[in-house]
Amino acid sequence: MPIFVPQVCVDLDMDDDVAILKAIKMLKLNRSDIKMVSIAKKSVDARHRQRIKLVYTVCIELKSLEQERIISKNNPRVIFRCSKKMEVDYGNERLEGRPVIVGFGPAGILASYMLAKNGYRPIVIERGEDVDSRVDRVEKFWEEGVLDENSNVQFGEGGAGTFSDGKLITRISDPLCETVTDLFIKHGAPYDIKIKAKPHIGTDILRKIIKSIRSEIISLGAEIRFTEKLENIKFKCNRIASVVTNKDEIKTNAVILAIGHSARDTFEMLLKNNVNIESKAFSVGVRIEHLQKNVDRALYGRFAGHPALPRGEYAYSYKVDGRCVYTFCMCPGGVVVPAASELGGVVTNGMSEYARNGENANAALVVSVSRDDFGSNPLSGMYFQRHIEKLAFEMENRSYAAPMTNVGTYLQGMPYKEGKVIPTYRCGTKISNIENIFPHFINNMLKVGIRKFDTKLNGFASKDAIITAPETRTSSPIRILRNSGFMSTSYEGLFPCGEGAGYAGGIMSAAVDGIKVAMAVMSKFANK
Repeated sequence: MPIFVPQVCVDLDMDDDVAILKAIKMLKLNRSDIKMVSIAKKSVDARHRQRIKLVYTVCIELKSLEQERIISKNNPRVIFRCSKKMEVDYGNERLEGRPVIVGFGPAGILASYMLAKNGYRPIVIERGEDVDSRVDRVEKFWEEGVLDENSNVQFGEGGAGTFSDGKLITRISDPLCETVTDLFIKHGAPYDIKIKAKPHIGTDILRKIIKSIRSEIISLGAEIRFTEKLENIKFKCNRIASVVTNKDEIKTNAVILAIGHSARDTFEMLLKNNVNIESKAFSVGVRIEHLQKNVDRALYGRFAGHPALPRGEYAYSYKVDGRCVYTFCMCPGGVVVPAASELGGVVTNGMSEYARNGENANAALVVSVSRDDFGSNPLSGMYFQRHIEKLAFEMENRSYAAPMTNVGTYLQGMPYKEGKVIPTYRCGTKISNIENIFPHFINNMLKVGIRKFDTKLNGFASKDAIITAPETRTSSPIRILRNSGFMSTSYEGLFPCGEGAGYAGGIMSAAVDGIKVAMAVMSKFANK
C-alpha cells in the first residue's frame, strides 16, 4: 500500500533517479525503511519558458504500513493509497443464451474481456472488419474515394480510436483506469503510458494491441463476429428477447450496446423501438494545422528540441455568453484524416503514430452546440451533424475532398496564398469559403477562439495555418437513458455503454464504462 509524493520538480537535464532521491530526502527516509520505489507520473511544467521543469510523482512503498500512515498524516503533500481489489458481485437471475455485445471499440472490448474472463462467454457482433482488413479498406477510401459504410474510420475492430492518436488522457478519476492501462501494457503498449501525464499509444501500436487482446478474449470463450451488423432488437414483456443481425437471430436477455458515436442507423432503430433516447450537447468545427516545430518553439522557447521534452501539445478553451470554443484531440506530428462513415458526407479527424514525427501538428478547433441550436427531437443533433457534412460534400463537387483555407483568409479575407503549412488530409483538399458550411454563430466563435488562443500560443493565428472542415464527430449527439444499474430505462436487459450511448468521451473513459457495464451484467445474471 504505497504512498505517493507529488510535485517533485527537477531540471530538464536531470534524470528519474534525481527525482527519486529528492522525494526520499523530502520525507527524511532511510534506505533501510524502503521496500520499493518507482516513478508513478511524469510531466512537464512549461508555464515559464525560461525555466522549464520536469515534474514527478514518486511512489514509495515502505516496509512498515504504520510508518506510511504516519507520514501521510503528518505531511499534507503525501498521498496514501490503499490498493483495492476489483470484486464482482454475481447475480442469480437466469441468463438465457449468451450475453451479446454490440460493437468492438474500447467499451465493447473491455466489456467482452471482463465477461469472458469471468466465464460468461459473450458473443460480440461488430459491423466492421477485423483491424487488418479494416486498415486495407480505409486505405482504399483514402486513395480512391471508395467508402464502405460498415467498415471505415468509425466502424470496425477497435472503434474510432484505431485511427487516432491513441490518447489515454481522461478527466475521470477512477481506479479502473489502471485496469485498462495494465491490460494495454500486457498486450504490448509501452510501459510509459503508466507514467506520462499525457499518455498516448499511437495508431500504429494500438492496432497491434487490439489484435492481441482479441486473441485473449477468444481464448477465454468469447465469440467475435466481424461484418455482422445489428438490424433489430426484439422485446417481450419489456424485456430483451433476441437481437437480429444481417446474418442471424441470437436469443439472449442481456445486450450491451457499445455502438460508438456514429451508429446513426442504430440510433434510428432504437428510437423506432421506443428506447428512451434524448439529444445531448456536442461540438462542431474544423481541424487546424501548424508546423510542429513552431508549436514546440512557442511552448518551449530556447528549450525546443531538448531530448527530455515531448513534442509540444496544447489544449485551450474560451467561453462567451455560455458558449465554448476549445481545442481537443490535439495530434502532435500527426495528420488530418478523412473520417466519413456515410456516403455523401465529408468528415475530418486527427491521427498520429507513437513517434509523432510528422511535420505538422493538428487539433480539433470546435464550438459547443446544444438543443437551442438544433432542436429538441432526440435525433436533431445527429441531423445537424449530417447537414454540415453534406454541405461540405456538395461544396466540393460531390467528392470526399475537404474544404480548406488558411487562417489569413478565414480571419481577414486575404486572398489565399500557399504557405509553409501543407495540408495533410488524404482525400485531397479544395480551397473553399468554409464560412458557407457553418451557421454564423459557429464561424464567429471559431474566429474568436483563433484570436484568443494566439495570445496563449504565439503563432496559433498565423496566416498560413491551415483549416480543414468539418469536424463533426466530437462526441455522440444522443444519450440512451439508463438507470443506476447501467440498464436502459426502457427495457430490462438492455445496457447502453460507452461513448455512443453518451456516457464517455475517449478511449479511456469508454473502456472504463465498458468494465462497469460488464460488472452490472454480472451482478444481475448468474454465470451458468
